[in-house]
Amino acid sequence: MVPDQIEREIVIDAPVETIWAVLTDVKHVAHGSTDATATVDLRPGGLIELRYEEWGTILHRIVAVEPVRSFSYRWARPTDVEPVAGNSTLVEFTLTPEGTGTRLRVVESGFRDLDIPDEEKIARATENTGGWEEYLAEDKTYAESLTA
Repeated sequence: MVPDQIEREIVIDAPVETIWAVLTDVKHVAHGSTDATATVDLRPGGLIELRYEEWGTILHRIVAVEPVRSFSYRWARPTDVEPVAGNSTLVEFTLTPEGTGTRLRVVESGFRDLDIPDEEKIARATENTGGWEEYLAEDKTYAESLTA
């Protein structure tokens, strides 16, 4: 059966403002890759572009922005393709203060709605599950290094 969403969360020893910057500020968005550059137009309908020398450009169309609390975007898996219904999933980030740190939660949904065969949907959801684990761990390390 095709899962429809992935949910992951992590507590990071950094304030919400730092985590927000890591997720949305052009200076930080591409922190996890040495061969990536980014542009960010942080508004509903805006675009985050991550350009990788090796893979091409991954486009993220912003859906909602609530500064230092949450934001979401749709992203297309094929590179250099505008995210639209049928080729993209919805990624939602929620930031919640927790003690002196921040709980960062990510939910990616819409795998069942992709216009690809079910076995590819399952493979993508499985791959992205591991990807979010790595991404959140990288964000934790990076954000905590900014506040050290």
